[in-house]
Amino acid sequence: MKAEIITIGDEILIGQIVDTNSAWIGEQFNLNGIEIYQITSVHDDHDHILEAIKNAEKNVDLVIITGGLGPTKDDITKHALCEYFNTQLVLHQPTLDAIIKRFYKRGIDMNKLNRDQAMLPENCTILTNKLGTAPGMWFEKNDTIFVSMPGVPFEMKYLVEFELLPKLRATGKTKAIFHKTVLTQGVPESMLADKLETWEDALPEHIKLAYLPNPMLVRLRLSAMDNDVEKLKTEVEKEIEKLQQIIPESIFGYDSETLSEVIGRMLAQKNKKLAVAESCTGGYISHLITSVAGCSEYYNGSVTAYSNQIKEKVLGVSAELLKQFGAVSEQVATEMVEGVKRVMNADYAIATTGIAGPTGGTEEKPVGTVWIAVSGPNKTWVKKFIFVGDHRERNIVRSSQTALQILRRMVLGEL
Repeated sequence: MKAEIITIGDEILIGQIVDTNSAWIGEQFNLNGIEIYQITSVHDDHDHILEAIKNAEKNVDLVIITGGLGPTKDDITKHALCEYFNTQLVLHQPTLDAIIKRFYKRGIDMNKLNRDQAMLPENCTILTNKLGTAPGMWFEKNDTIFVSMPGVPFEMKYLVEFELLPKLRATGKTKAIFHKTVLTQGVPESMLADKLETWEDALPEHIKLAYLPNPMLVRLRLSAMDNDVEKLKTEVEKEIEKLQQIIPESIFGYDSETLSEVIGRMLAQKNKKLAVAESCTGGYISHLITSVAGCSEYYNGSVTAYSNQIKEKVLGVSAELLKQFGAVSEQVATEMVEGVKRVMNADYAIATTGIAGPTGGTEEKPVGTVWIAVSGPNKTWVKKFIFVGDHRERNIVRSSQTALQILRRMVLGEL
């Protein structure tokens, strides 16, 4: 089943409010095997609404319309729907009774506009709205289902969950769907796609792969659609087992996990402590670590050693090394990580020193040059990375996430 969402309201088009409804509906429909074909936003304009509905009918099996059902004159959705479905507004007594009861409980006097909420298209099926005065409306025409709902988010969500989705499932047109997201770090999207080409080409037709990159990681989302969700789950898990053999060093977790959560769990299980020394990342690694509840169990602390003086005085970095090699160097990164591990009495430590940008780079050390050092109980690992681009925040994020991934692999014994 394919669906289009039509949102009605000038307030969306001028940026006065953000259309969170469509995102939520899309998520819920996806979980029920309903594909979102398109999302359209239109003015509070009679002809514009009719045009959007007509265009949607050509492409999808289900048209969802939100907004324009309030009691004021600018809410014209019902009138447009009456014209499109060649019907008229009539009094729906159960809706009026519910509105009267709602106003009576609140001690509020009703007016004509409130009563008009119970004037509904004669040929629609009513979806009862227990949280508001505007019910949902279900129409069918030319093998397409049309559903109009209020734009108030909590009312819309109630109608989708308790009225719309059960009714759609009863049609037998929805399918089971299963999603599993594999989280990877350290390999860019294009290189990852190249490594996975053979595996991806061999995926069963009903299992789709999506690459979802951002500066911190690349998500690989596997989506399977059929009628038996348990069968889909088994099939997807088998494909992930194959994936683990191809890129074992890149996969760090699944679904909504974060790298800092994964590392925290590993350190807690091993009863090991972590410390961090940051220069170019400016405390961002520490922020990621401390965003995890319970991190005090394994995290001792950090030093944001931005100046050379702090590198020397607090971490014990040699002034001679700073002068000879500069702060952005293998030697300084090594002394930073070993110094913070010693000062913080930790088992593992991370250190970063580099040029985040957008200025400060040289021909020898361009913007994006970062030395990352990770030290464990038995060894210290240090490497230079050059993150392309002069976007400061992105370089900080990439450096931090890369450092955490290296730490994860060291704790696992892979480095």
